[in-house]
Amino acid sequence: MTQEQIRQLEKELWDAADALRANSKLTAAEYKDPVLGLVLLRFAQNKYEQARPIVESRIPKGPRGKREATKEDYLAAGAIMLPENAQYDYLASLPEGKDIAAAINKAMKTIEAEYPDLQGNLPKNYQEFESDLLRDLVRVFNKDAVKKATGDVFGRIYEYFLMKFSMQGAGAQEGGEFFTPSSLVQLIVNFIEPDHGIIHDPACGSGGMFVQTGYFVKSHSNKEVNEVIKCYGTEQKTNNTKLAKINLAIHGIEGKIIEANSFYTDPHNLVGKCDFVMANPPFNVNKVDKGKDFVKTDPRLPFGLPKADNANYMWIQYFYSYLNKTGRAGFVMASSAADAGHSEKLIRQQLVESGAVDCIVSVGNNFFYTRSLPCHVWFFDKGKKKENKSKILMIDARNVFRKVTTTINDFSEEQLEGLTAIIKMHRGEKPDVSKSNLWFIDRFPERKYMDIEGFCKIVTLSDVRENDYSLTPGRYVGITMTADDGFDYKTRLAEINKELEQLNKAAVKISKTISKNIEELI
Repeated sequence: MTQEQIRQLEKELWDAADALRANSKLTAAEYKDPVLGLVLLRFAQNKYEQARPIVESRIPKGPRGKREATKEDYLAAGAIMLPENAQYDYLASLPEGKDIAAAINKAMKTIEAEYPDLQGNLPKNYQEFESDLLRDLVRVFNKDAVKKATGDVFGRIYEYFLMKFSMQGAGAQEGGEFFTPSSLVQLIVNFIEPDHGIIHDPACGSGGMFVQTGYFVKSHSNKEVNEVIKCYGTEQKTNNTKLAKINLAIHGIEGKIIEANSFYTDPHNLVGKCDFVMANPPFNVNKVDKGKDFVKTDPRLPFGLPKADNANYMWIQYFYSYLNKTGRAGFVMASSAADAGHSEKLIRQQLVESGAVDCIVSVGNNFFYTRSLPCHVWFFDKGKKKENKSKILMIDARNVFRKVTTTINDFSEEQLEGLTAIIKMHRGEKPDVSKSNLWFIDRFPERKYMDIEGFCKIVTLSDVRENDYSLTPGRYVGITMTADDGFDYKTRLAEINKELEQLNKAAVKISKTISKNIEELI
């Protein structure tokens, strides 16, 4: 399937499912979990069918023939083993007289009984749906195009539904932190290359970082995901913890997700043990109780407890502290953190002097679905090559984006490939870029790194010291004014002028009304 076909399928499925909800009595919040549960079942069967021949080929033939396949065999192939009554095809073919809600509830219970990590996490409230609505919804995910969808495509569909529910406010955290846009997740994964060892996300939301890591491992290794990585996540919100566990199960990724508050506990005990850390923590969290004994003695705060009433520099130190001697981290952070002063500046100074800061990327507005503010993506690398120990790559990508809608931007595949090539060149590696990637070739015709004014620059620790330890890329790369070629300025100016005329007329009318009222009072 092409990217355009995938996007079209995502939209068709969402529009169909959302139209059914619009004609029901259910709110978006009531609808979300059961719908995602059906996506899980459909996806689980697709993965099961794809894994079956692989599993069969791996079972050795003994004196009495081949043994029966086990759920462990299917897990090794990245799938869930489904009994017949939990298979989507079975549910979709139930006759009209059968209680489809009871059948789906039973399917969910059967899967939970087989997989303890999912115990209590799958929706089992399908009796709240009208029978006709539920049957129509089951049919939505039983189209031929969906049946043929591969794992990566279904992962995209699941993430698309998560995003759309997030935009509707259906059980999302404040600010929609549970869903990190796939563009930013992919940027982080591409930059840190998590292909082995322990992967940790202490603010894991719905587990998107782990899912993208799984895709990365599959595309860069001949081994199964669970052979090479082990995922550990911490999430404060109950519903998001469930989403993360389901998301990992859907993608056949083994991992340990614990519901806990990362400010007051470190449930996985991973300080100094992680090969990779990835996160999109909630920005500017205030009112963290810094008087707690756990916080005051927390080994994850080696550079000190920030005095500012936000937790940005607590998170930043957590990510640094979890890494082993060669570990890499990538995380999203509020833009304000790059220049924060006072105690936060002192912490940032120590981070910079440690040599672990590898790259900072400025990202523009409208990448998040529920907030429009820009952000930075930070990258740490404790295993830098000797020649790069005192260097930091600064990328100002605020003018790098693809306009998805009038309110949402992302990175195109070409842009992601190009940005990834830049950090590879910074590390002295050969960029892996297609010959058709004009976005990259126009900037780096020799396929070798060079500083580009207004876009990227490799700076030294001396440069950072001279700039008061600022980690804002724009301060180093310079500023370039670019116009948005896809924006119709003339039409928009005409619209603004018309709006202004209407406002002026309304102001005159209001003024006359006020004057009349005053005269009547006198």
